[in-house]
Amino acid sequence: MRILVSEFISLDGVVQAPGGVDEDTDGGFAHGGWSHQFFDPEVVGGSFDDALSNAEALLFGRRTWQTMAAAWPGQAGDPFADRMNSIRKYVVSDTLGENDLTWNNTALIPGGEAVAHIRKLRETEGGDVVVMGSPTLVRALLREGLVDELRLVVMPVLLGGGKKIFPDDGALRTFELVSTTTGGAGANVCVYRAVTGK
Repeated sequence: MRILVSEFISLDGVVQAPGGVDEDTDGGFAHGGWSHQFFDPEVVGGSFDDALSNAEALLFGRRTWQTMAAAWPGQAGDPFADRMNSIRKYVVSDTLGENDLTWNNTALIPGGEAVAHIRKLRETEGGDVVVMGSPTLVRALLREGLVDELRLVVMPVLLGGGKKIFPDDGALRTFELVSTTTGGAGANVCVYRAVTGK
């Protein structure tokens, strides 16, 4: 399986709270919902439809999973929401228990076992495992060389600080630009694939 990361991201690399004011205010982040003005259904929305087209499972960190689990079950009846609700989901957490997994078809991966579990999952046959949000988890996956594709929806805004997905360990990691599509509101959907052996 491939690990595909799909993120809304600012020009200065911030991925924190693109969807709502109170989504994630850690560190005093005050710009929640910053992606809305740049969203267009055809290009930006289409990139998420496309990311899910070959998805066999979704993978989340705890906070992103909780945000999604609170939102998507109430959207039943929409084809995208129905796909989100029915697809296999994994959540990495040391604080959630099995009784907390209220979102349909979710399995728990203990945080201490996450890298080994995801590495094993990646080695199996099948479609994509798509990661959305989850900056701490994505940073760990990039650090471990477990990301096969980055699908970055780059929004034309500077946020001045906030959570990022990129490791700051000084290691060189090479990706190849596969495609870029520009939306009507100025967002660029950039697809990058990991280059192995560089």
